[in-house]
Amino acid sequence: MKFNPFLEDIKVYEAGKPIELVVREFGVKPEEVVKLASNENPLGTNPAVAKVICAHADKAHLYPDDSMYELKASLSEKYAVDETEIIIGAGSDQILEFLSRAKLREGASVLMSQVTFAMYEIYAKQVGAKVLRTPSYEHRVDEFVEMMEAHHPDIVYLCTPNNPTGDAISKKDVMEIIDAADPDTLVVIDGAYMEYAAAKDPQYLIEPKDILQYDNVIYLGTFSKAYGLGGMRVGYGIANKEIIQGLYKMRPPFNISTLSLAAAIEASRDEVFLEKSIALHQEQILRYEAFAQEYGIETIDSYTNFITYLFGDTRDASKVADALLRKGVIVRNLASYGLNAIRITVGTQAQNDRFFALFSEELT
Repeated sequence: MKFNPFLEDIKVYEAGKPIELVVREFGVKPEEVVKLASNENPLGTNPAVAKVICAHADKAHLYPDDSMYELKASLSEKYAVDETEIIIGAGSDQILEFLSRAKLREGASVLMSQVTFAMYEIYAKQVGAKVLRTPSYEHRVDEFVEMMEAHHPDIVYLCTPNNPTGDAISKKDVMEIIDAADPDTLVVIDGAYMEYAAAKDPQYLIEPKDILQYDNVIYLGTFSKAYGLGGMRVGYGIANKEIIQGLYKMRPPFNISTLSLAAAIEASRDEVFLEKSIALHQEQILRYEAFAQEYGIETIDSYTNFITYLFGDTRDASKVADALLRKGVIVRNLASYGLNAIRITVGTQAQNDRFFALFSEELT
């Protein structure tokens, strides 16, 4: 069987290891496994949202409202944008796929930071586009501007805060990059972790209404992180009407499920759970910073719900991640990104207690 030759140069996306795998492979009891690898909300699903999901279970045989009117109305009110400036996707990943298929072709190019979300590259290569990366894992304005001037990429990805490193770009710097882009270069602001950045420092808050004045910018958001709906797969894009109308030509009908739509509508209306999730994170991440300082571990200043521990030449991240895995603690090894580092989702107090106890055993 022959497939498109572009596939030969694509690495399969490596998702975080599931709890079931650790139980099977290492014999750890399910209740003793701590999953801190996939940046899921440690508080779980909002109880009010869970009730709505259950209440809609008897409607699972029905297709959802394909207009997604209620969800768009809620997002429209939240972000002060028009409903015609919103598109809903099965996670923001699906909208990334729409963008690649709509904008890229063989010989086109995309620009991103040296270390960032893997799906940008995967979607680009699926259509034969060339991938350009800045020299640094941080989003540095001068590097992006210089490479845009030299290569005139078709898409520029600004993942802020950035996954998997945790760094972020200030609103001022984002606007500088947008203003330097060619009018036909699409600038994608991936704000999957924006709620955490906004809580930490308002200078890093990028709001969709900030970019609607531009004809070549789209903002992406998700319900998978702070809203606790990773398993429901709901994301959204916000841009001017022309961009959204173009993306709708790529969207299949009923692209999110009936239960996912109901869950996202309820989640979008409940700011209390969101605030509780952010507060837990702000409290617990201080413990990770203090732990790193105590053991002489370098960190990347995080604007997300995770923190990255950089090991330099002091220890091997792969060995650290494997040792923790065998003890039932799942973290993300960043070796595949070219970093000798691990990424740890900030969990509940109990989850974090277990991480610190087991990791300190590896460090002594």
